[in-house]
Amino acid sequence: MSQAFTIDKFINEHFLLHNEFAQRLYHQFAANQPIIDYHNHLPPAEIQANRQFENLSQIWLAGDHYKWRAMRTLGINEYYITGNASDWEKFEKWAFTVPYTARNPLYHWTHLELQRYFGVEELLSQENAKSVYETCNEQLAQPGFSTQGLLSKMNVEVICTTDDPTDTLESHRQFSLSDSSLQMYPAFRPDKAYSVENPSIYNTYLEKLEKQAGLKIQSYEDLLAALQNRIDFFHANGCRLSDHGLEQLVFFPTERFNIEKLFQSIRSGQSIQAEEIQYFKFKTLQALCKMYHSKGWVQQFHLGALRNTNTRQLSTLGPDTGFDSIGDFEQAKTLAGFLNSLDETDQLSKTILYNLNPRDNEVFATMTGNFNDGKIKGKLQFGSGWWYLDQIDGMEKQLNTLSNMSLLSCFIGMLTDSRSFLSFPRHEYFRRILCNLIGTDVEKGLLPADEAWLGKIVADISYHNAKNYFDFSPDNFQV
Repeated sequence: MSQAFTIDKFINEHFLLHNEFAQRLYHQFAANQPIIDYHNHLPPAEIQANRQFENLSQIWLAGDHYKWRAMRTLGINEYYITGNASDWEKFEKWAFTVPYTARNPLYHWTHLELQRYFGVEELLSQENAKSVYETCNEQLAQPGFSTQGLLSKMNVEVICTTDDPTDTLESHRQFSLSDSSLQMYPAFRPDKAYSVENPSIYNTYLEKLEKQAGLKIQSYEDLLAALQNRIDFFHANGCRLSDHGLEQLVFFPTERFNIEKLFQSIRSGQSIQAEEIQYFKFKTLQALCKMYHSKGWVQQFHLGALRNTNTRQLSTLGPDTGFDSIGDFEQAKTLAGFLNSLDETDQLSKTILYNLNPRDNEVFATMTGNFNDGKIKGKLQFGSGWWYLDQIDGMEKQLNTLSNMSLLSCFIGMLTDSRSFLSFPRHEYFRRILCNLIGTDVEKGLLPADEAWLGKIVADISYHNAKNYFDFSPDNFQV
């Protein structure tokens, strides 16, 4: 592939913007909006320490299972993916892979990131891998390319990390004392607190929870007290939202089991039955959601992932290494029951629902409308395209479904859900898709060419709606 063929042939200032109205919407109302990234998996310690990465492989390839899956599909040996190959060897194999990712979102993301962060306007390939690697590495050594510098470069105003209840939040506490204009907040992710499938693993986790809460967990009420303790602690350290990764939300309309007996069985190391596990999750999640409501938090539910499908690779590489899939779980009835069980007592918090299976778009979009009560604008949100749906087709379908079933104008927009410090051009990607969608409607005569009004809607979705939806303030830290 010729190095003379540069990126601006297809990713130029009007990339993804197919008409003049869409271009004006993006450049005048979306492009310069700050970023509120309210869900990601960035390591807070690396932000607080302002880490400087040694090379492009370390910041770009490590932990990125999107890239790993593509490389495996191309037949590249695991040695060059998660194995002991050198950083340069891993990058060279990724550069070889990139031209073959055409029509996969990785192709766009790769070149957007090279251009936006490093000014590299060549199409990455094996032929120019060395020069690109050296060019980017030279820049990564500069102070402006530290973790905080990279976030500043993308105009990131707020980031929310994903944190277990047992986390000390020391990095957040220290960062809150800095003079950085960036705001970093924790998000409460208590999945391990109700994952009772393996009693041995669960009881080991409870030992950590006991230590951090300063409470002995000898009963189910003790468990809830410990979780309340950690919620109080997180709240004092700036947390204003929770997150949960589940196959589905479960619901039991009646008291099916004795929750204390189930808890004691687990504590004694006994496995419980599948329905009992589901009941334990339901009761614990329901209690947690009521705690969130008392704090005024937002709650997020990421539903529908079928995780760790490859047991051979799980035993070798561990979880979160690229062997998860879209699941086909039933969602509607139990989701409605769970949300209603909170709404019955007016203890349903602001809620964001994300689906991984695109067949559930209309289910989730209409579900949000069932529990909006006129007290809060967009109280329940149909979340942005997530994981496998975080691409042009997936985002357009999510935006169209939201428009058809609810109010697009109330949408709180995009997030990265990423472990990479180079992933923030995905906000640009989303904003361009949004502007093109609206611009195309104007071109077709489906919307009036009211640039000021439609521009306001674009700006709100890009930034202002999220700004108003979340209670983010440096004053939230009580350190």
